[in-house]
Amino acid sequence: MQKGMDRHLPLTEPVFYLLAALADGDKHGWGILKEVEDLTEGRVSMSPGTLYGIIKRLLEQEWIAESEQRPPQRWDDRRRKYYRLTEQGRQVAQAEARRLQEAVKLARGKQLLPVAEGGPA
Repeated sequence: MQKGMDRHLPLTEPVFYLLAALADGDKHGWGILKEVEDLTEGRVSMSPGTLYGIIKRLLEQEWIAESEQRPPQRWDDRRRKYYRLTEQGRQVAQAEARRLQEAVKLARGKQLLPVAEGGPA
């Protein structure tokens, strides 16, 4: 784990999934909400108030930034703000993913989870 990033861990589920939602491209608030719901099969859902509170905090921490990239004008709504993952945000999300991976490895070693077929314990 990158030593500078582990001080931010563990992330809350909503923060981790928000960062994950932005990992493959810029999104506006509603797009982030839908992506998080899709990624978690509805297990994690955020109200708009919760979402924008997290966005505000992540902007202050510089884990995300407002994106200057916009969709073509015919599909764009100028009122929407688009967000992108910063390099620091990507590093924090990667550190959390590694932390979770280690937890799964330990759980499998302690027979709390089945060993994945064709994969290491």
